[in-house]
Amino acid sequence: MIVYPDKLNIIFDKFKKFNIKAIFVGGFVRDFFLKINSKDIDIELYNAESFEQIVDILKEFANPNIIGKSFGVVKLKLDDLDIDFSLPRLDNKISKGHRGFEVMINSTLDFETAASRRDFTMNAIGFDPHTKKMLDPFNGVEDLKNKVLKIINPKTFVQDPLRVLRAMSFCARFELRCDKNLIFLCKNMLEQNMLSELSQSRVYEEFKKLFLKSKKPSIGLIFLKQIDALDFFKELKMDNESWANTLYSIDRFCTNKLEDDKTNLLIILALLCYELSDTDIKTFIYKLTNKRKLIRGIKSFHHVAKYLQNKSTKLLYKITKDIDIEKLTAFLNAIDMPKERMKLVPFIKPTMSGKDILKDEIKQSKDYSNILQTIYEQQLKAKIR
Repeated sequence: MIVYPDKLNIIFDKFKKFNIKAIFVGGFVRDFFLKINSKDIDIELYNAESFEQIVDILKEFANPNIIGKSFGVVKLKLDDLDIDFSLPRLDNKISKGHRGFEVMINSTLDFETAASRRDFTMNAIGFDPHTKKMLDPFNGVEDLKNKVLKIINPKTFVQDPLRVLRAMSFCARFELRCDKNLIFLCKNMLEQNMLSELSQSRVYEEFKKLFLKSKKPSIGLIFLKQIDALDFFKELKMDNESWANTLYSIDRFCTNKLEDDKTNLLIILALLCYELSDTDIKTFIYKLTNKRKLIRGIKSFHHVAKYLQNKSTKLLYKITKDIDIEKLTAFLNAIDMPKERMKLVPFIKPTMSGKDILKDEIKQSKDYSNILQTIYEQQLKAKIR
């Protein structure tokens, strides 16, 4: 039996008075079997007269947010719980992309029919809080026990290209092996270039889930290679040794992430792009986001690493002015920078700035950066001695 917050029972009892059946669905049920504590709760409501009836009932408990009305979804914030109440629905593909669906809300559907629209068997498990019974028409519980990620319906699965990236993040987050049929379908979807139908933001969100919610993101990246998704993310194609080193460094960092997710994402992307050229870094990151600051941050890590490997860099002074020691140390540890080289990490703040040069009445010049770089390198050498 699934354990859920007792405070929800008063809402369920209210629904029951109107002959409305509440069923826990989706991630909350799945996470119970994975022993993950979740406060994001999805509840499907059967036999409701209308969407408006649901909203009116929920007003008694909190202020409902009806932003998802077109999908039959009402959001409710109840103390520390985020709850989505939704009506059963079916989706009909009418155009390309993740949003190219016609939504058909029908509260009289049976649970199996309503659950058939979902992507994976593990996400199609339900729980009836009144009868205390599991609803599992597609054997999702058994698949979770066997640590396998399976699709529900091949015909509907291939209609949504986002499901390829959801498979990537799910298999890594929960350390699942992918069913052969899933791999076959994803390959076919990629052959049809369906990832190009997705918006930049949707692609980025799934990569963020992969990197921030997984202990071993390498599992998801290996899946991408297995289904030939690197033909789409072609910048990530590299020789076997570089690929193995990249996966190792990412997993190594993810065993001991920092507290801030924004920082963690920056470092993981820097590790993923470590073997790439500056041009490929820019091209790949722009498939995820237009944040130029992110690209600059990635390159900063790379330039310091090159300096420590005795490779020339003209940007060291500019980087070191604002560098964060904790972030840089975490990155260098992840790429296994030798300890003797780590001692040379340029944590020393520059003693001279452009303003100092102006004080010496030297005319402003395009060569300022070269002058400051040379002075800074001499400062480092003196300190190292």
